[in-house]
Amino acid sequence: MRIAQIAPLVESVPPTLYGGTERVVSWLTEELVRQGHAVTLFASGDSVTAARLEPVVPRALRLDGIHNSLPYNIIMLDRVAARWAEFDILHFHIDFFHYPLFRGMAHKTLTTLHGRQDLPELPAFYRAFPHMPLVSISNDQRRPMPPVNWMGTVYHGLPETLLAPGPGDGGYLAFLGRICPDKGPLAAIEIARRAGMRLRIAAKVDPADRDYFQNQVKPVLDVSPHVEFIGEIDDAGKQDFLGRARALLFPICWPEPFGLVMIESMACGTPVVAFRCGSVPEIMEDGLTGFVVADVAQAVAALGRLDSLRRPAIRARFQERFSVRAMARDYVAIYARLAGSAKLAPAVAAE
Repeated sequence: MRIAQIAPLVESVPPTLYGGTERVVSWLTEELVRQGHAVTLFASGDSVTAARLEPVVPRALRLDGIHNSLPYNIIMLDRVAARWAEFDILHFHIDFFHYPLFRGMAHKTLTTLHGRQDLPELPAFYRAFPHMPLVSISNDQRRPMPPVNWMGTVYHGLPETLLAPGPGDGGYLAFLGRICPDKGPLAAIEIARRAGMRLRIAAKVDPADRDYFQNQVKPVLDVSPHVEFIGEIDDAGKQDFLGRARALLFPICWPEPFGLVMIESMACGTPVVAFRCGSVPEIMEDGLTGFVVADVAQAVAALGRLDSLRRPAIRARFQERFSVRAMARDYVAIYARLAGSAKLAPAVAAE
């Protein structure tokens, strides 16, 4: 199939450091190319891919301190619209910016929703475009949505060779991702303190969260000798960080649409102790790949049961459920359904 992948421009594909959506787009793109599809990736010019790269900006916008990507997304969409006839499927990963321009060729588009959908302004928007084909990344992500054209739920998947099973011999708990209230870094610190265990935090601090870090998290770090803050790490650093951890703490307090770090931990055979929010009960298998808990007290109790889990079994469940092959298989099936419908509905460019 001839497939266009349309990626965010704030980060490169793949990102050099933090960037969940861009990372997933990269994994999917490379697997589709490996399977023999003709893939074109619309992304920043510093992206690295085996697909045909169509650079929209020279490099990731974040590197130039640009966080308002809207003007550049419009430029990108104009380029995609000019070439729509070259592709069987236009797969968008940029929320809903393309809806007005591509509504007349909806049957050639697929939009993966990567973010939260419980924001008050979203239902009115989706009611205005109910025919646009959508994919959710968890069933829980759909809960706040009005009736729309769901094509399926496709869980994220990562290459099986990206992360290998680790020994879990580091004697510490891990927190990985981003410092913000939703991710629960203060809860993680408290869980480790009550459990009498060391905690290592590898996390990015976005400009929007800098005040939260300086005023609420750093003062706690300064009086918590059991915690080591190591900052943001890249993919290479994740292997040692997650592989040697006794467990990953994921004490979120928001409707997480997926939670990529959970399957990264599972790929290393490392169990996850996660709060029951958002997609967590879908991704985690309580008592097999980790423990799903309600609060700090239950998390502390769960850490006392880590020896009941088997790291090879955790890795095996990752391979069965969250490999890039499984993700690509599910997307290709949806592409084929859309391409079949396109034969019945001629593509008409939006005016």
